Amino acid sequence: MLTSELLDQNIPRLHLSDTVVKAKQLISDFNLSHLPVVSENKFIGLISEEDLLDVEDSKITIDLIQDSFLNVAIPENIHFLNAINFCNQYESNIVPIIDSNKTFMGAVSSTTLLKVIGEFSGANEIGGIIVIETEMINFSISEISRIVESNNSTILHLNTNSNKLSGKLIVTLHVNNRELSSILSTFERFKYNVIYNFGATLIEDDTDFNYRNLMKYLDI
Repeated sequence: MLTSELLDQNIPRLHLSDTVVKAKQLISDFNLSHLPVVSENKFIGLISEEDLLDVEDSKITIDLIQDSFLNVAIPENIHFLNAINFCNQYESNIVPIIDSNKTFMGAVSSTTLLKVIGEFSGANEIGGIIVIETEMINFSISEISRIVESNNSTILHLNTNSNKLSGKLIVTLHVNNRELSSILSTFERFKYNVIYNFGATLIEDDTDFNYRNLMKYLDI
């Protein structure tokens, strides 16, 4: 999904002739960390709430504080994951989107990005989560897929990140099966270190444990 598909036209924009007090009010009303500034539909930059609060005279126009603008934006034709990185890098809850001519197309909110990343990661799909650890040199998507599929399950989503302390690769799997016992056993047989798992197994084990304790109590 491209950034241009996620534009929120309800996010306000500022012009250079707007006052600091207006900018402060819009940031407060819309609960934003930054606001885009445009001039004749061209993107000029982002202004932050922090920089606005530093201005002593709120009656001045924002063209007088252009040195504070953050002149960064995301092209309209790239993947939305770049917008998420933008939010993290600049601590902004909006992402300005521009075309090849620096024309301001609109902005994407972090709320929208959160919803999209949830759909992208398969968070809405029913299933279980398995987190395993392996040496990077031993990482094989095909082997991991075979292990899951050999237990009549399918990988819905796979994500990797490295453990900075150990240097090992952390692999997070979302599978379409909440009963994970057989899959976990197979991973352990293949010498994978299973760090976490979230599925029906733990819930069922806890329920069975509580049921047995209740029966023992009733027998007393």
